[in-house]
Amino acid sequence: MTGVLAGRSALVTGASRGIGRGIALGLAAAGADVAVNWYRPPSPEFGRDNGADVASVVAEIEAMGRRAVAVEADVSNGAAVRAMVDEVVLSLGGLDVLVNSAGICPFHDFLTMPEELWDRVHAVNLRGAFLCSQAAARVMVDQGRGGRIISVSSISALVGGGQQAHYTPTKAGVHSLMQSIAIPLGPHGITCNSVLPGAIGTDINRDDWSDPQKLAYLNGRIPIGRLGEPDDVAGPVVFLASPAARYVTGAALLVDGGLYVNLQ
Repeated sequence: MTGVLAGRSALVTGASRGIGRGIALGLAAAGADVAVNWYRPPSPEFGRDNGADVASVVAEIEAMGRRAVAVEADVSNGAAVRAMVDEVVLSLGGLDVLVNSAGICPFHDFLTMPEELWDRVHAVNLRGAFLCSQAAARVMVDQGRGGRIISVSSISALVGGGQQAHYTPTKAGVHSLMQSIAIPLGPHGITCNSVLPGAIGTDINRDDWSDPQKLAYLNGRIPIGRLGEPDDVAGPVVFLASPAARYVTGAALLVDGGLYVNLQ
């Protein structure tokens, strides 16, 4: 789909690593200029400093001949999100595509889960998607040329997870959010969709899948026979951002190698 997004400007949240990084690079390869969102936590216990990672993503996008800008913001903070979107518009000349990819999933037992962890996961994953979608949609409406809002949900929106009681509701909520905002934004030519990745190899789950037996079992459950990679999610996102998906809105696209449908 080389060139299908030429002349478009995109913002990808949580794009310094993992699925977000793959999506940012995929959009750039399709011709878009890309703003790469990242977040520097106040201290190590709140997460990793992704400054070096985001610089690498920006450099790769620029090497493709596209414009790129790194924009730091905590997506759960409304003022920070609005400032980020303003910076993107100023730097790239507008905003045509938003991809909500920022998300966290610190695995934790349900019975001992602290309220603070529940609140932080919901703040980043669901509140963040709401705030970014609202700020981006306001810009898109004012521009008057339509737009695309795409959120990274998860197969976890459809199934439970023993260590993910805080995480799975946010991913179901993210898809529900896309369905709901598709209604008021449709008349403005803005489509709103979600992708639901399955088992994608990223930093979030590397430790969980480091056991060879567990990895072999998981690969056996996936009809395509392997874990997904961030690039596997980027392609469907590029499609949803492209003119080819102009009549697709409120939809959820499973990107899981067939994992969800295989009960054996």
